[in-house]
Amino acid sequence: MLELDFSLDFDPASDEQFFSVLPSKLAVCLVELNDSNAEPLLIRTQDLQRRLKRLLGPPDPTSKRLNLRTLARGVKYRAVGSTFEQSLTYYQHAKKLFPQRYRDLLRMRPPAVLKVSLRNAYPRCYVTRHISVDASGVPTAGSYYGPFPSRGAALAFGNRALDFFKMRRCQIKIRRDPTFPGCLYSEMKMCLAPCFAGCSKEEYDTEVQRFVKFLESSGESLRATFESERERASDDLDFERAATLHKKVEKLDEVLRGRPDLARRIQALDAVILQRGAGDQVVAAYRVQGGRLCEPFFLPFGEIASQPRSAEQIFRNYLDPAGDSAVATQSAVALPNVVEHAGPAQMVEQLPLAKGELSEHLSLVARWFYSNPRTGEIFFREKNDWPYRRILRACSRLLAPPDPPKEATVNS
Repeated sequence: MLELDFSLDFDPASDEQFFSVLPSKLAVCLVELNDSNAEPLLIRTQDLQRRLKRLLGPPDPTSKRLNLRTLARGVKYRAVGSTFEQSLTYYQHAKKLFPQRYRDLLRMRPPAVLKVSLRNAYPRCYVTRHISVDASGVPTAGSYYGPFPSRGAALAFGNRALDFFKMRRCQIKIRRDPTFPGCLYSEMKMCLAPCFAGCSKEEYDTEVQRFVKFLESSGESLRATFESERERASDDLDFERAATLHKKVEKLDEVLRGRPDLARRIQALDAVILQRGAGDQVVAAYRVQGGRLCEPFFLPFGEIASQPRSAEQIFRNYLDPAGDSAVATQSAVALPNVVEHAGPAQMVEQLPLAKGELSEHLSLVARWFYSNPRTGEIFFREKNDWPYRRILRACSRLLAPPDPPKEATVNS
């Protein structure tokens, strides 16, 4: 948990000294009140010093702005280096302090995902904001794919992807009645039509598995099928069929270009988010594993320059501790100040999540990823490996000083 690691007592008689200690930085702050039964105030701010001057400074009799000067006894706060760290810190403490209404405080809404409900005898793909999980927090009752920036974006991608398959899109209960007239998709040969027994149960299940594999592989399974069929048609001198398959590959590429990089099978959503830390020359890394946010770690590049371990090895210990437990332990001993919250081998351990926490973590990640402008960088684990070189180059970009503003030029 990202703790509020600074604490200050407030005395109105010495408020100037109190305000001078506060940093003018991004922060999450808890204002504690004299009445022990009173509910504390949890805030997040762009400038902690300026915000507390408004809350705890001398009141303006002509203003209706909230003022706690006579009610506050102290503050606890955490200076943060990024809006992502601020959101995560605020979420953790709001959930602890206000378990009944923390979602309202964060204006948190579950992200839109695509779901293939495998519990249904004849599954279909649809958009939902509810992810069913078991007792350990693992998604159940189907395959989930996302998150998307909006319900409309998820629906648009799902409809375009289903054009390559013959799964049903209707919401009726399938009775396999030969007298049923069917729908427009069955007439256009875009559905296997289980409603009027147009296919067997096994044939429909095979089509569903093809679609699930398409989602899990981000379209690569279907692309490989089209390309192999195209090559086979070319070898057989069936150039007309080869041209048709080539157009299908181009159409598939167009559909996949509209897929956000973050949208993946939820259980396979494995990434690391890099942000600038609050300290000097510090990079914060936030691991996303199976859609869950793990405990972050903070890497002070200024302190590790003289250490025997490389920055790449430290990232390896954090992102893949099982690969070399002995090295991870040695690194934790050699670099006691690198990791703030836990040793590298324990940091990515997946603990059981309470009901709804997976959706909350996905919501935090999606809100940051789809924000504009977006600060920080994200890297995904591809084919069981991490792009460590690219991660280190991203750290250099995050630590580089911002470019000075360009002077306006006047044309005479």
